[in-house]
Amino acid sequence: MGSVKEYFSSLGSGVASLLKGLQVTGKELVTPKLTERYPEDRDSRHVPERFRAILTLKYNAEGNHKCIACGTCERNCPNGTITLETKMVDTAAGTKKKKLSKYLYDLGSCTFCQLCVTSCPTDALEFNNDFEQAVFTRSKLVKQLNYLPEKEEPAPTPEELAKAAAEREAKIAAAKAKAAAIKAAKEAEAENK
Repeated sequence: MGSVKEYFSSLGSGVASLLKGLQVTGKELVTPKLTERYPEDRDSRHVPERFRAILTLKYNAEGNHKCIACGTCERNCPNGTITLETKMVDTAAGTKKKKLSKYLYDLGSCTFCQLCVTSCPTDALEFNNDFEQAVFTRSKLVKQLNYLPEKEEPAPTPEELAKAAAEREAKIAAAKAKAAAIKAAKEAEAENK
């Protein structure tokens, strides 16, 4: 008889457990649903401003970015997400200047820490909130951020070249005069001793 009593008591506790579970399911059945219709409501979808999805270079209306290819963002990235390729160009003043050739960003290894954005001295970087970045291969996650063609440095005019040469000659003459004055001062000091 004991086994029949145990059978019915365990059956009763099983039915009670089932009813308790159905009570939770019933409550969920009548609550309003919060399901989003993602692909259909893509145009009206609100994404918070603080959401970080992908790194971008800021471009102005003329199509120029503010990146000076200093490499600070590349050095501050904790896991090597950013790679800069630079080139040296001649300026109108006759000096050399580092210019950005390629700005490569690996979205697949980015931790979205924003160290690159906060450390940029020219405020050339920002995270936008375009969250649709799903691709089928990891190689497509490597993006070139300077997608617009670089504008060539304007060729210096003859007047600018002459002015730069005159400034260079003036600096050389001033340095020679300073060196001669220091030499004369040392010789005068040596004679007085």
